[in-house]
Amino acid sequence: MVSSHSSRLKYLSLGVLVLQTTSLVLTMRYSRTLKEDGPRYLASSAVVLAEVLKIFACICLVFMENNFSLRAMNLLLEEEIVKKPVETMKLAVPAGIYTLQNNLLYVALSNLDAATYQVTYQLKILTTALFSISMLGKKLGLYQWLSLLLLMAGVALVQWPADSGKDSEQKILTAGSQFVGFMAVLMACVSSGFAGVYFEKILKETKQSVWVRNIQLGVFSFVFGFIGMMVYDGHSVMKSGIFQGYSAITCIVILLQALGGLVIAVVIKYADNILKGFATSLSIIFSTLISCFLLRDFNPTGVFFFGAVLVIAATFLYSCPGKPASGSSSIKV
Repeated sequence: MVSSHSSRLKYLSLGVLVLQTTSLVLTMRYSRTLKEDGPRYLASSAVVLAEVLKIFACICLVFMENNFSLRAMNLLLEEEIVKKPVETMKLAVPAGIYTLQNNLLYVALSNLDAATYQVTYQLKILTTALFSISMLGKKLGLYQWLSLLLLMAGVALVQWPADSGKDSEQKILTAGSQFVGFMAVLMACVSSGFAGVYFEKILKETKQSVWVRNIQLGVFSFVFGFIGMMVYDGHSVMKSGIFQGYSAITCIVILLQALGGLVIAVVIKYADNILKGFATSLSIIFSTLISCFLLRDFNPTGVFFFGAVLVIAATFLYSCPGKPASGSSSIKV
């Protein structure tokens, strides 16, 4: 019964993650391309506020887990966070790496075109698999390795740039800047894989509530994010405030970002980072389809549809019988 319950939660959380990621991509794109009279909202401030919302949501969930007893919740947080500083400091590692990763992605997008960045960044799925093997002792069978290869090929085809006559634009990028962009993406893939598996290892080695762990991670992420905001956008913040350019769509983006952190935590708890990568890849396909048929700002090609078929096939192949157990069925929240 526990295994069946965990399996249902695993695929439910993956489905919610696909929905959340797809919605976030579409709303974020709309919010960043919407023409406004005033200044555009700062992405760094949105990241910080999303962490605040995530911390608040996790505190509410811990409050519920303790039968809505404020005293019991305070005792739990004091016991697990304040009185265990070594355990708490372990969460500073993934939080710091995630902050570094976000900075690297800004460097990458400053030196590479979007299509090249999207294709290269999918290497994070492979790095996650390798870190899962080395750090968690996972063993991937033939089907799993084949599914990873299919996934990489499929996502690469989905993101393959169409011939739109932008050769002159690509020539602007020098060989040096392209190398810097590629190295930034590569480092981001490695840091993403390591941080994700490190957090998964912490979650699966403890009986502590996943929400308590996310409070710890959120606090460190907030600190690092706030420092990053002041370093990169400090002048704009001092001049126009943190909430400059905010609108209803901005608030929706922040809410979806906060929800994404919680859903990913559940996915890592009940599934693993590799399946999270598959969910993210599927969301890329769904986002592109919605852009094509609803927003009508994308013209799909035969290469895209072939890549979509490969990604979907890889998703099912990874779940084929005979896959090594991930050990998640014995874990309770």
